[in-house]
Amino acid sequence: MLRFFRSRLYFAMVLVAIVLSVGVLGYRFLSHFSWLDAFYMTVITVTTVGFSEVGPMDAPTKLFTVFLIISSVFIFAFAISVITEYILNRNSQQLLKKKKLEQKIDRITDHVILCGYGRNGNQAAQRLGAYNKPFVVIEKNKEIIEKNEGEVLFVEGDANDDEILIKAGIERAKYLIAAMPDDAANLFVVLSARQLNKSLFIISRASLVASQKKLHLAGADKVIMPDKIGGDHMASLVVIPDLITFMDKLSMEGEHTTNLEEVAIEEFAGQTEFNSLRDLDIRRKTGCTIIGYIEPSGNYIINPEAETRLLPKSKIIVLGRPEQIKKLHQIFNLD
Repeated sequence: MLRFFRSRLYFAMVLVAIVLSVGVLGYRFLSHFSWLDAFYMTVITVTTVGFSEVGPMDAPTKLFTVFLIISSVFIFAFAISVITEYILNRNSQQLLKKKKLEQKIDRITDHVILCGYGRNGNQAAQRLGAYNKPFVVIEKNKEIIEKNEGEVLFVEGDANDDEILIKAGIERAKYLIAAMPDDAANLFVVLSARQLNKSLFIISRASLVASQKKLHLAGADKVIMPDKIGGDHMASLVVIPDLITFMDKLSMEGEHTTNLEEVAIEEFAGQTEFNSLRDLDIRRKTGCTIIGYIEPSGNYIINPEAETRLLPKSKIIVLGRPEQIKKLHQIFNLD
């Protein structure tokens, strides 16, 4: 619809340009006015302002002026109506699009709220999208929003504003990632988010070591320092290059290329009574290997024993090739 009105707008502009060109050429060659005088006569004629002529006009020039006035009245009226209609339709289209976006955000639950769509925020969004995790981005830069519109659910505004967080559905959200480059801004977001949703799992970015403790005190569950991680990774490529390269090969980009999987013990419930890792028999059934066990308390056990008891609210970390991970999902009917 908007494309149709845009094409009509271009057509109206072409008609206006033709009228002006005809007027200038007509006065130039009929009355032998200079180019400036011909342009002046054309403008005062098509706008009907009523200023005096720049010189005497013979009969052909007067007839040409009458023709120019009549044609310009219709064409300019058409152009004005098209421009007005285009502006009104564009505004209504934007309002309708905004309404649909708000309704879509209102329908999602247990989603991730991503504050900031800079370098780190964009990377987080790509990873969440690869895993089909629903997320909403809060961003105040209109250029960034317009550039990525349609690909991401955006809420325009400052993430420090409680109303913006509520619009993003913070009361229904499960996670919040504060990925803004300013530690102070992330600190305020963490404080606001924790007040609005006590059970929210909050992950914040930090640039300074001194900010880590403050963010934890404000309510952040995890604090990540991207610069430190990047520096450690580069140094590790010098010290243990093969091991780091192998770890990089453990792709976790999406459901079809995953090598590592985290599975909650509750996801096995209702199938068979499992008391220990041995009872799961994952290695024989799928080819995957259990490399980690997370106790309900949050304690991590690397390479757990087969006799490790499975407790409620615990998780296992599974390693395997993409086809083995897919088989794991199929056999145990995992989501």
